[in-house]
Amino acid sequence: MSMAGRHELGMSGERLERIERFVDDNYIATGKLAGTLIQVWRRGDLALNSVLGLADRERQVPLAEDSIFRIYSMTKPITSVALMMLVEQCKIALDDPVSKYIPAWEKLGVHAGGFMESFQTRPVARPMLVVDLLRHTSGLTYGFQQNSNVDAAYRKLKIGDLATEGTLDEMIDKLATLPLEFSPGEAWNYSVATDVLGYIVGKVSGMPFEVFLKERIFKPLGMVDTDFYVPEEKVARFCACYAIGALGSKVSAPAPVLQDDPRSSPYLKPPSFISGGGGLVSTAADYMRFSRMLLQGGELDGVRLLGPKTLALMTANHLPGGVDLPRLSRSMFSEATYEGVGFGLGFATTLTPSTTLIPGSAGDFFWGGAASTFFWVDPLEDLIVVFLTQMLPSSAYPVRRQLRTLVYSAITETGR
Repeated sequence: MSMAGRHELGMSGERLERIERFVDDNYIATGKLAGTLIQVWRRGDLALNSVLGLADRERQVPLAEDSIFRIYSMTKPITSVALMMLVEQCKIALDDPVSKYIPAWEKLGVHAGGFMESFQTRPVARPMLVVDLLRHTSGLTYGFQQNSNVDAAYRKLKIGDLATEGTLDEMIDKLATLPLEFSPGEAWNYSVATDVLGYIVGKVSGMPFEVFLKERIFKPLGMVDTDFYVPEEKVARFCACYAIGALGSKVSAPAPVLQDDPRSSPYLKPPSFISGGGGLVSTAADYMRFSRMLLQGGELDGVRLLGPKTLALMTANHLPGGVDLPRLSRSMFSEATYEGVGFGLGFATTLTPSTTLIPGSAGDFFWGGAASTFFWVDPLEDLIVVFLTQMLPSSAYPVRRQLRTLVYSAITETGR
């Protein structure tokens, strides 16, 4: 796009190019990231479409605009939209008890002591509701948090582990045997809750969860490369994934190592465990179409998935008491650690930009994935940013907050 075109979008061409230079100098040239894809959408057009570096360092394959990435937890907003589509059809309600759809969970208790095989529990203060799954106040957890004896049981049983050969149904059965970390609604804890939502979508819709996503979301939106695996004809477009340090740790500097080779990856065949919390692969073009649907209140190119009032409900802060994440979070790891940030139904949402100390707008909403991918939608500024790379863990580098700073500093005219 020409500088004049960018000016018409209310953005500085020079400052948009500064984003690309910053990422190139600080992340690509230094070897911290193999490749990055950044798309900035403003006022109905792409203001920046930056493709830098390599998709596969070992084979020297350049990154391309149609490269396929593991989006991990950026799967969660898609699963949350699927559930809310069923809410709109009155097939399920946010205040339904989860045990209505998973009867074996009716007697779940809260961890009160002990280890696996000898857990002691106390009764929940109230039943787990569907809304608790969407906003991560369910009492469920993730094994990789390594925060408690319950986490340890998740690790031992490989619950929510993408590498496991189990199925979604088996995960639901295993969870019925374990206590909750806390009584639903009492705290925020990043968890396998969105995988559970995928299971419920399958039960309520009467079709397998992955079929629901394909037929009701991906096909209607034209998301042609988003799936739970990479078919043979697309393998050449699949990125390598790298890792540095230990997942969930703050790290400083050993060179990234290959974590998942795209030519021998588990993603090359359909998985047995269909993870609504982290299983999808996608492209920038596909995720931008999903994000544009969100920006436009649930509709894109004549296809409506949700009504605008439903989207407004999803992007409001649903944390009990209206507090921000640090006031309620028990998570040692999450895709959002900022002050001034709340959580809605599938997304984090900015409550008070001044508290976050990062530019933004009240009501912008976002999420990221374990391999450092990130997206946000800012309705006030008519803005979407999609950032794709493949580096575990997402805490390795401060690239997300840097990207927010750089993008907002390129805006020359505020508002839509």
